[in-house]
Amino acid sequence: MRTYTPSAKDITRDWYVVDAEGQTLGRLATRVATVLRGKHKPTYTPNLDVGDHVIVVNADKVVVSGAKVDDKQYRTHSGYPGGLRSVPFATMLEKKPTVIVERAVKGMLPKTKLGKAMGGKLRVYAGADHPHAAQQPKPLPDHV
Repeated sequence: MRTYTPSAKDITRDWYVVDAEGQTLGRLATRVATVLRGKHKPTYTPNLDVGDHVIVVNADKVVVSGAKVDDKQYRTHSGYPGGLRSVPFATMLEKKPTVIVERAVKGMLPKTKLGKAMGGKLRVYAGADHPHAAQQPKPLPDHV
């Protein structure tokens, strides 16, 4: 018996919307990353992008547990000596709440060209509105 491998014409992509209000950041990110990779589908193939599109709304209302609000830092480095910049979680939540969710989800995707393509199907919005009504997104089920 041969292993079934879906071709490009067999892949169907759905659109899901997730409300991040009151949800824990890590648990939200794992659910979203699973859908972006396509691991919730029976046709999942590790070397193909079979995942769905995900819209995350209310990213500014995401929560973290413990003392992470005070302790968590977002670090970037310019590559030059002394070029380390760090921004606390609370500041990042005020100024760029979409970056928090994007970095959490994209950190759970493969670090390859395929992972970059999967990350391109993620849309994050700080408020409750999004411009993707034409795609008729469905709410993401809890069992994913």
